[in-house]
Amino acid sequence: MYQTHKTFITPDMKLSGLINENSSLLLLLEHFEVDFAVKDRTVEQLCTENKIDLAVFLVIGNLYNGFYPDEKEINSLTDITSIIRFLKNSHRFYKNDKYPELRYFIQQLHEKHDSEDILLIEKFFNDYFEEVLEHLDYEDGVVFPYIIRLIEEGKIPQNSDFSANDYRDHHSDIETKLTDLKNLLLKYISLKNDFSVRRKFMFGLFELEFDLNIHSIVEDKILLPLVGKIEVEPANG
Repeated sequence: MYQTHKTFITPDMKLSGLINENSSLLLLLEHFEVDFAVKDRTVEQLCTENKIDLAVFLVIGNLYNGFYPDEKEINSLTDITSIIRFLKNSHRFYKNDKYPELRYFIQQLHEKHDSEDILLIEKFFNDYFEEVLEHLDYEDGVVFPYIIRLIEEGKIPQNSDFSANDYRDHHSDIETKLTDLKNLLLKYISLKNDFSVRRKFMFGLFELEFDLNIHSIVEDKILLPLVGKIEVEPANG
């Protein structure tokens, strides 16, 4: 996933060329439930056909290419439901794809290396992902339903004691422990004659870390400010 060139995505660009330049954009498409067979469609055509807000797609897509949105770009976004769609599908990817994949690699390592080091990695990973799942469940069960009601009603829902500030307080830095796990494998734990499994495991960790970082930026720097604006300045106020 190392890139020497990064393109700032615009509506008229073809998805096929962008994906060839940065294969991580396949995750972007998956999180928006878009088929990878993009043919010769431009970004704008793809968004129109799949009912995705173009401005939201461009901001998040450019995050995958390393471009951080400015305050004006963030404040111009109006379709919060598209942002939630992206985040909820990201959750399914973490739960149903990355977690089982990484668990499988750990099991393979465990079968070949019955050592304290593998047990340490296994415990660290299980503890870490338990925290991740708790975080994702909180968002799916509490945060997103609140935001959807907020959008529909144009004001803070009645009988709700939740707010964007509560979410900020609850929102833990789930990337930090993932970095710690990577460093365990890169700096301290040596497993002889298992290059293939370790490489696949490490690639999986790097991919998860990359996507989680974007996920957190979308939540903290894009979604929460937009939700906060609705809370402070309700549409019917």
